Amino acid sequence: MTTALAGLKVLDLTRVLAGPLCAMTLGDMGADVIKVEPPAGDDTRHWGPPHVGGEAAYYLGVNRNKRSLKLDLAKPKAREILGQLIKRSDVLIDNYKQGTLAKWGFDTEWMEANTPRLIHCSITGYGETGPKAELPGYDFVLQAESGLMHITGAVDGAPVKHGVAIVDIATGLYATIGILGALQARAVTGKGQKVGVSLLETGLSMLANVAANHLATGNEARRFGNGHPNIVPYTTFASADGALALAVGNDGQFAKFAEVAGHREWSVDARFTKNADRVKNRVEIEALVAAAVKQQTTAWWIDKLRGVGVPCGAVNGVKAALADPQSVARNMVIEMAHPTAGMLQTLGFPVKLGGTPLSARQPPPLLGEHSANVLATELGMDEAVIAKLRADGII
Repeated sequence: MTTALAGLKVLDLTRVLAGPLCAMTLGDMGADVIKVEPPAGDDTRHWGPPHVGGEAAYYLGVNRNKRSLKLDLAKPKAREILGQLIKRSDVLIDNYKQGTLAKWGFDTEWMEANTPRLIHCSITGYGETGPKAELPGYDFVLQAESGLMHITGAVDGAPVKHGVAIVDIATGLYATIGILGALQARAVTGKGQKVGVSLLETGLSMLANVAANHLATGNEARRFGNGHPNIVPYTTFASADGALALAVGNDGQFAKFAEVAGHREWSVDARFTKNADRVKNRVEIEALVAAAVKQQTTAWWIDKLRGVGVPCGAVNGVKAALADPQSVARNMVIEMAHPTAGMLQTLGFPVKLGGTPLSARQPPPLLGEHSANVLATELGMDEAVIAKLRADGII
């Protein structure tokens, strides 16, 4: 066993981000992933610039370790092929609108009769029940509706979305977790099951301690800029040459910070000694810290503060973050040979498995690149049959 999910067959009927990320993660762990795409391809193939070798960078970022089968599911023959592939799969992932698979004939009864061991993961905007169940889901909208946007941005500014589609990303990861849990259950019971994840439920779950604060007090949450609602000082401060992210997590660390800053008196000031005091007097202590941090460079602060165990870091751009020696040491940028892009750089694996390491075996596929291969190897079709399907616009 060279990879954790060797031998697992995954059928990826998803597009954009949450589903493709989930399927790619399973593929990185060794699963054989077949990406079924409509004639126009995954939406993100067209989400550029930038493009690399004719492919949008967005698409290239979440679709490695897959085979692409172009299939026009508007046609009955294509749906027949899809049914055959579902029967041969261990995992099916879709992010269609509610009822789409059932409309094509693949309803719960069909699944139970034909694929009793299948793990079917359905990714929706709002879940499969409730008054919004029929609505499509969009990360930007769900960041707004879930409350995440309300708590993001400047204290006196407007709500702001996260810089990436964070709800989509977390939903993809939740989907992966759910699938792995269902696979473990199948190993015990022999039966598959439905896995449901939604952008709304993901967004709500990501409120975490902010939701806990509200549920405990009934108070509405508010924005703290880069600050923290429960810990102070825990935000960014301008330095002499950039910005410093300072994360003082306890009273001991605050005393050490005060010492380094040359203001030992802060740690014995009744307004600031305990974290609860600093939270109450947030404006006063943050103003004092800001004035102190401005006197030295970011590198100076990092050297001094890390030396005494106070968490801090530079506010990096993406270029600097990916080039950081630690990122390089952890192989967080890898290269793959792509048929049109040449040597393609892409993000590495955030999960490291010591005994069954993740691997980049296949670059993000061209649209329909593996259509003939999939039909031949999975369904035993010969060249003449495949040529007829292509001529008829099925594939």
